[in-house]
Amino acid sequence: MGWGDLGAFGEPSKETPHLDQMAAEGMLFLDFYTANPLCSPSRAALLTGRLPVRNGFYTTNGHARNAYTPQDIVGGIPDSELLLPELLKKAGYTNKIIGKWHLGHQPQFHPLRHGFDEWFGSPNCHFGPYDNRERPNIPLYRDWEMVGRYYEDFKIDLKTGEANLTQLYLQEALDFISKQQASQQPFFLYWAIDATHAPVYASKQFLGTSQRGLYGDAVREIDDSVGKILKHLQQLGISENTFVFFTSDNGAALISAPKQGGSNGPFLCGKQTTFEGGMREPAIAWWPGHIPAGGVSHQLGSVMDLFSTSLSLAGLQPPSDRQIDGIDLLPVILQGKLIDRPIFYYRGNELMAVRAGLYKAHYWTWSNSWEEHSKGIDFCPGQSVAGVTTHTQEEHTYLPLLFHLGRDPGEKYPLSFASEEYQQAVENITGLVQQHKDTLVPGQPQLNVCDQAVMNWSPPGCEKLGKCLKAPESDPKKCSWPH
Repeated sequence: MGWGDLGAFGEPSKETPHLDQMAAEGMLFLDFYTANPLCSPSRAALLTGRLPVRNGFYTTNGHARNAYTPQDIVGGIPDSELLLPELLKKAGYTNKIIGKWHLGHQPQFHPLRHGFDEWFGSPNCHFGPYDNRERPNIPLYRDWEMVGRYYEDFKIDLKTGEANLTQLYLQEALDFISKQQASQQPFFLYWAIDATHAPVYASKQFLGTSQRGLYGDAVREIDDSVGKILKHLQQLGISENTFVFFTSDNGAALISAPKQGGSNGPFLCGKQTTFEGGMREPAIAWWPGHIPAGGVSHQLGSVMDLFSTSLSLAGLQPPSDRQIDGIDLLPVILQGKLIDRPIFYYRGNELMAVRAGLYKAHYWTWSNSWEEHSKGIDFCPGQSVAGVTTHTQEEHTYLPLLFHLGRDPGEKYPLSFASEEYQQAVENITGLVQQHKDTLVPGQPQLNVCDQAVMNWSPPGCEKLGKCLKAPESDPKKCSWPH
């Protein structure tokens, strides 16, 4: 979902009344970022509080390549990483994930092995349908075992876009919250719905209701669901004891625009890129009785901050034996403070850009290759900026491209190299980059090796359903990442 997809962020059709109300009752973050312009690494960052280059969710198979966890990936979240739910257990929390996990699908990467107590959802994205011979359909799990597969037991109509998944995920959330409230049990719910990820889907009652087409239908259903979750917390009388945060894992995917693409507002490009449209996210914090209503913050925030902030809410300290990139946002949210910190924009193993204050320096630019672009794959449709949205990897290490995001949020007008403003800002950012690189210990890359034998052929529980499939012989290969 993109920064520009919500009415509170200026979307003209104003079709997100519940999220807009959530913003009016809480705090809107205008400068909030993901840790990567792609789904799996950003989710790994959210749950570990660490950049993907530290937690292993990157590839070294090609320079600055985006990589995620498709079915044939061998890697996943390492045991050495400490996830937020593992730490919250120490404070007595019950933890549930609903929806997309995407941190590895082999048994050792199962979310219930990494701190979650319950799971209803999928290890991968809802791609397909597959033929179950070359490639199996993606399973959905309830806790340890699969309960069916996408397109077989959980329908997604690729012609109409109809699917009931968001309603299933909503009911799971309401039931979990009710159960925890009844047992007076503190809980952490990670509600990771994916209806706005292509192939976009919505349930029957939302189809055709948006001015924005099927993508807008999906956004409207997510908005409605968030409204129902917040109302449920209020009706149960626990809203003042429950901190809720809404954000996205990367910018809207413009490759599927205009029919299934979202809006990144005034920002350049979209998902897959380290321009603002790929990494700046809608973000809303809500906690009645604690967060003053109608707050708007210009704090530079990150999904990794949800790790540190959640631990702080639970009265826990972040682990001291590793570098944590997230900061505790409670002083920002509760007292309106601003904390000085940079934002690092990574793509794979390369630091592409850095933001400090209102300045953003690009050390590398690359949208996608000419070869991919010639096939119609475009992450910046209608937004070509000469010398900025490059189709070859362009290095600017010695003379970074510098933008003032206050005057130029669309990254269209690089500052003059000769100006005093440029020299002062780059000097400041250069010091931050040096400090960052001096302390950087990259994790073992998890997204380098692919093998068809590790796909979702026979997940736990497949025997009961008669849905076990025969896996091919193991044949590990280097994964190919074109973007």
